[in-house]
Amino acid sequence: MKITKFYFMLLTIVATTVFVGCSDDDDSDTMAQVSVNGTVLFDDGDDFNGDVDGDFTGNGGSATRTFLWMNNLTTADYNADITASAEGTFNMLVLDADGNTVLNRSLDGASEPDSFSGVTDAGTSGIWSVTISLDSFNGDGSFSLSEGD
Repeated sequence: MKITKFYFMLLTIVATTVFVGCSDDDDSDTMAQVSVNGTVLFDDGDDFNGDVDGDFTGNGGSATRTFLWMNNLTTADYNADITASAEGTFNMLVLDADGNTVLNRSLDGASEPDSFSGVTDAGTSGIWSVTISLDSFNGDGSFSLSEGD
């Protein structure tokens, strides 16, 4: 009988520790997420052809995601906007096939302007690298890229 009480007490202590230790009361639930053409980017290295439509969201978290994009032309049309009440920073860095910077633009949340658009600098056609960075970002937004003129 004593051994049964011992195991019952041990099981109760372990169960209590597991439930208390797995509490979701933590303040570390901040996140930032980037999606391209409906695909959430978890790691770097995804690749896309054709027009790129992306979106991002965050609740104070930070994230940097890089993907590869096939651009058959030497420029790209770009567009990005964030919610007017967003906080934090959004940055879009685009490198051409030779690794040269053709675009490096940022938007700071909760301030104007809350969008940008235009045509990248001329670069080398081929596989371009696109890096989207969110820093302490709280809000949402979208971006797009398409082959330029």
